[in-house]
Amino acid sequence: MEPTPPAGDRMRAVVSRSYGPPDCVEIEEIARPVPRAHEVLVRNRASVVTAAMVEARRGAAMARLYFGVTRPKWPVLGTNFAGTVEAVGGDVTRFAVGDRVTGVNVVGFAAHAEYVVAPEAGVIIRTPDWLSDIDAVAAFDGSVTALPFLRDRARLAPGQSILINGAAGAVGSAAVQLAKYCGARVTAVCSGANGEAVRALGADVVIDYAAEDFTDARERYDVIFDAVGKSSFTRSRRALTRDGLFLTTVPSPAILGWMAWTSRFGRRKAAIEFTGLAGQDEMAKNLVFLGALAESGALVPFIGRTDRMEDAALSHQYVESGHKRGSAVITFGHVVRQPAPR
Repeated sequence: MEPTPPAGDRMRAVVSRSYGPPDCVEIEEIARPVPRAHEVLVRNRASVVTAAMVEARRGAAMARLYFGVTRPKWPVLGTNFAGTVEAVGGDVTRFAVGDRVTGVNVVGFAAHAEYVVAPEAGVIIRTPDWLSDIDAVAAFDGSVTALPFLRDRARLAPGQSILINGAAGAVGSAAVQLAKYCGARVTAVCSGANGEAVRALGADVVIDYAAEDFTDARERYDVIFDAVGKSSFTRSRRALTRDGLFLTTVPSPAILGWMAWTSRFGRRKAAIEFTGLAGQDEMAKNLVFLGALAESGALVPFIGRTDRMEDAALSHQYVESGHKRGSAVITFGHVVRQPAPR
C-alpha cells in the first residue's frame, strides 16, 4: 500500500495539466511526497527549465510519445534538484537529515516543486561544498547530457579538434568545458554577444554564427557536436576530417537513418546519444565524476536567468525563445546564492 502524507502536509509546485504555451504553467498546492524505505525527502531549493521540459510542456509531437498523447502523464516536470535532506526512509544509510544534496530525477520528474523524493541509490550526490544550490543545478544541467557524447561516444582525446554548435547554451557551455578537460582544441559557435563569455569557459576559437557559416569547411574538425540541433550531418560532413564524427542532441528520422547508414558505410560517422534513457547506476557515476570536476573548478556553472517559482512561465518563455544563455534556473523559497567558502 502506498504511503500517504498526513493531513495538511502540503507543498507548492509548478504544474502544467494540459499542453500549451508558457502561461499554462501554474502554481498549485499539492500533497507533499512521503519517502519510502530507500528514499530521501529533499527540501528543494532550485531546479532548471530545460529545452526537453519545454517540449514536454508544449506537447510537441515527439514529446507526446513519451509524456502522453492527449495530456501530460506528469503534471509536475523538472529533473534537476538541489537542497537539503528533510527526512529519510527507514532503510536509508547513505544520507542523513541536514545533508546538502543535488541530483537528477530521471523517472517521474517532479523536481519543479518545493519537496522532492529520490531513491538513495539513484542519481543523487552530496553537493560540492563550494556550490550553492543555484550553482549546483546549473553545473549539472547540460553537463549530464554533454559528458556521454564527448567522453563515451566521441572518446575525445588530447590534440583532437572539436566544433561545438550552440556553445552558449546549457549543454554547449558544459561541452566547451568538458572538451577542454579532455585536452581538445575547441571551436565554439554562438552569437557574437556571447563570444566573450564562451571564450572565458575555455573555447580556443569563437565563431559568430551570424557572420560565418562553419559548414563552409574552411576548417575541418575531428568532432562536430551540435548541442542545439540546428545543423545536420548532410550540411556538416564536409567540415569533418576524413574519420570525423557528427553528433547531435536532437532526435529525428534523418539522424537515425544516417546513424544506421554510416555505421556500415563510409569513414565519416553520424550519431546521437539518448542520455536520458541511460541506467540510473551509469548516470549516478557520471554525476559523481562531474561533481569531482566541479570541486576542482574544471566545471563551473553558466547561468543565463534565475526566476522564482512564481515566475516559472517566464523561464519557459526564455528557453522557448531559442536564445537561452546557459541554464534557466528556478528557485523555491529562500536559497543561499553565494557559494560556501572553499
